[in-house]
Amino acid sequence: MISPDAARLVDVAEASGGLFGPDPRGLYDAWDEFTGWAAGASIDFAADGTPVVVEELGPPSPDPRQVFAIGLNYRDHADESGMGYPDSPATFTKWVGSFTGPVGDLVLPAATVDWEAELVVVIGRRAARVAAADAWSYVAGLTVGQDYSERTLQLAGPAPQFSLGKSFPGFAPQGPWLVTPDEVADPDNLAIECRINGEIMQKSATGRLIFSVPDLVERLSSVVPLTPGDVIFTGTPAGVGGARKPARFLKAGDVVETTIEGIGTLRQVCVPAN
Repeated sequence: MISPDAARLVDVAEASGGLFGPDPRGLYDAWDEFTGWAAGASIDFAADGTPVVVEELGPPSPDPRQVFAIGLNYRDHADESGMGYPDSPATFTKWVGSFTGPVGDLVLPAATVDWEAELVVVIGRRAARVAAADAWSYVAGLTVGQDYSERTLQLAGPAPQFSLGKSFPGFAPQGPWLVTPDEVADPDNLAIECRINGEIMQKSATGRLIFSVPDLVERLSSVVPLTPGDVIFTGTPAGVGGARKPARFLKAGDVVETTIEGIGTLRQVCVPAN
């Protein structure tokens, strides 16, 4: 648990006297109990907290049971991809082996690695056939994500390999914080931006999603129950490298920074594979 200024953190297991363990999965499984405890807990971050080292943080939900990723979820991204707007969420996965924390190196396995800034949702309660109107109550929090994609493998035919091409180690950084929906001004409309070496590549807002967070929870939970700690990558806006003319991909030395309003910033430095 982190102080509001994100400067110091407290060990939940210790602060709760063992009521909650140190395992994040267990915390999501008891999310209602945890948030109830946290609302009434008296914690002195200045006295009890330890300084946050962002480079040491992992993803907010490091071992989800299920990972959902949504493609073509901004009209401008569908336009730049030369594809029609979907009638239902285009869903694939990113395997957990690609998960990593918010700051670190990104190893480039090939010459066609692309960027995709995304809002990431973490589920806090079991959700089965949930209506969009109730969906936010099933969300534990929001975080920043990158859906790095190796385009050559991703688009290899005849059947594209979306999940494989997006699941190399380090291809799913998330963080730095998990922010509850009530802590942002408008969880349905957050500014999102990706910069490479300081140059803005993507600049949009989550209010432009084709399928909003509540829509995604409704549609996904109508097929498969969502479980606590599950992760949803909600899609990326226009500005990816593969759609540029000429195409632009990441190279060693590039610094990628991804920011979402009210949540924080990811930062990866691209390095060559050994």
